[in-house]
Amino acid sequence: MPVLRMIARPMLASMFVVGGLDAVRRPARLAPMADKVVKPLAERFPGVVPESTEQAVRLNGAVQLTAGVLLALGRRPRPAALALAATLVPVTWAGHRFWEAEDPAEREQQLIHLLKNVSMMGGLLLAAADTAGRPSLAWRGRHAVHSARHDVAVAARTARATRGPAMAAGRLQGRIAG
Repeated sequence: MPVLRMIARPMLASMFVVGGLDAVRRPARLAPMADKVVKPLAERFPGVVPESTEQAVRLNGAVQLTAGVLLALGRRPRPAALALAATLVPVTWAGHRFWEAEDPAEREQQLIHLLKNVSMMGGLLLAAADTAGRPSLAWRGRHAVHSARHDVAVAARTARATRGPAMAAGRLQGRIAG
């Protein structure tokens, strides 16, 4: 693994590991903020989103902790980065509602935190797209199609080129046998 990835992935993952561990250990601290997001989602998606806000916070924290560790270690970094990006959406929506802040200083701080999370989302999306120098699945698919077309074209040219001599050999064999 190149040095840049070896350093950057743990740096990006660090906040999720620490925050996820805190959410798993102490969900009651985050539940009041998360309630504004969890309750409507639990009503809209029953059975998918936990009804208990503390359970939802703990689940989100567990995903962040697990995916953060995987990203930091470079194990399945692309799915881990996507999972972290997915967990960042409700966290940002619940925790940084700058439009609700009355105090201008508080509004500015919440906006800064929201933009910080948007920036982290960008980093996570880049990490999710990083193929570590290997060809992407899209490239592999295009290459396989191109290679198959080339093989078909070569086979067709070979068949056309050998058709005449093969027909002549067949006629000659027919005369000899007959």
